[in-house]
Amino acid sequence: MSTPFVRASDVKRKWILIDAEGVVLGRLAVIIANILRGKNKAFFTPHVDCGDNVIVINAEKVKLTGNKLEDKSFYWHSGYPGGIKSRTMKELLGSKKADIVIRNAVRRMISKGPLRNDILRKLKVYIGADHPHTAQQPEVLDVATLNQKNKRGVV
Repeated sequence: MSTPFVRASDVKRKWILIDAEGVVLGRLAVIIANILRGKNKAFFTPHVDCGDNVIVINAEKVKLTGNKLEDKSFYWHSGYPGGIKSRTMKELLGSKKADIVIRNAVRRMISKGPLRNDILRKLKVYIGADHPHTAQQPEVLDVATLNQKNKRGVV
């Protein structure tokens, strides 16, 4: 008996719409990473990009547990001496770049390599409820109802 492997040309991709309002960041990132990777499909193949396209709206309304809103920081360096910069999670979620929070969480859950770049191109994250992908007729996935721990009220 042989193991069937799917080819990239045989994969049928769907578009999935996820509303991030009130959903815990880590739990949301796990679900998105699994869909992007294709692990939710019966014909998952590790070396082939067999996942679906994911659209995430309301990225600025994602929730965090504990004190992560004030304590967790993102760091980057300008390349010059003394050029380290940081922003707290609260500052990032309140800015125009709130999509970086979800992108980084998903990126860090997918293993490194050239395949990761192809997988992450299928992730579209938007601030607010509007997105330009209505022509693709995305299926709505309600992450909050999958598990009661996925949704948080005011944290």
